[in-house]
Amino acid sequence: MSNLDLKPTPTPCGGEADSGPIKQLLTGRLVQLGESTEVRRLLPNLGRRMVGAWCFVDHYGPDDITDEPGMQVPPHPHAGLQTVSWLHEGSILHRDSLGSLQPVRSRELGLMTSGRGITHSEESPRQHARFLHGAQLWVALPDAHRHMAPAFEHHPVLPTVTASGLDATVILGTLDGATSPGTTYTPLVGADLTLREGASHGLPLEPEYEYAVLSMTGSVDVDGVRVEPGSILYLGTGRRELPLLARTDASLLLLGGVPFEEHLVMWWNFIARSGEEIAQARTEWMEGSLFGEVHGYDGARLAAPELPPVPLKPRGRVR
Repeated sequence: MSNLDLKPTPTPCGGEADSGPIKQLLTGRLVQLGESTEVRRLLPNLGRRMVGAWCFVDHYGPDDITDEPGMQVPPHPHAGLQTVSWLHEGSILHRDSLGSLQPVRSRELGLMTSGRGITHSEESPRQHARFLHGAQLWVALPDAHRHMAPAFEHHPVLPTVTASGLDATVILGTLDGATSPGTTYTPLVGADLTLREGASHGLPLEPEYEYAVLSMTGSVDVDGVRVEPGSILYLGTGRRELPLLARTDASLLLLGGVPFEEHLVMWWNFIARSGEEIAQARTEWMEGSLFGEVHGYDGARLAAPELPPVPLKPRGRVR
């Protein structure tokens, strides 16, 4: 999925070096994505830039698209990151410059590693389900892997963890001994948690990870803080267990990872280490062939926005 803002602001990634558990509740801002999809952008946020290597989180829906085209995101580039497509309802057709043509359905993992550069598009099929509901997430690639060859993975079956009133699907990384087949390049975890009303659990965590919880549906008390759809609760580090109490039937995304210490700059759909790299990536997209082409999408590819008039400087976790 793309950042379709025609005037994207330079985004310093990283954040403050928190030590130990905290509870910071953040709300998203509404962003128009493509022709008919509005998303809640939760990361980067004014109060929090990253959670481990997770650096971008959009939550959309549930949207009734019965009489709408649904998601229509034209071909666009990515570099320096991984994209994670995660649906609760509906399906998305993924195309990319590697030749991939893959439907991604509810609770299937679509994982694209851009490496040095890739182009892709995403669209709802012409014959689609009534509702579209999901999240799009980015993972920053560490310096050692950001120039690798691009790749796409589709995993229709993922490991699960179950307990009374709780079902967890491991999207990436490892949770409570269950490990996703998705490829990762930093220690991290992403999991989809479904809780039935009244369920109460202590979810096992890794103390060296920092964590956040995104509400998809319903109402859950997370370590005593009520988390509702459209918000994300940052939890810091140093936790071995996370208390959860479902006030209603609910679903959450758990995101975590070792704090990402590299200095980054994120602009439009690129993550780099300098403003010069960002400018070069933009030039390659507009004039070169580095990113390849998507075949079969009915429409023109996206043009890159103009670069901002201010220098793009990499930032770290400490402001």
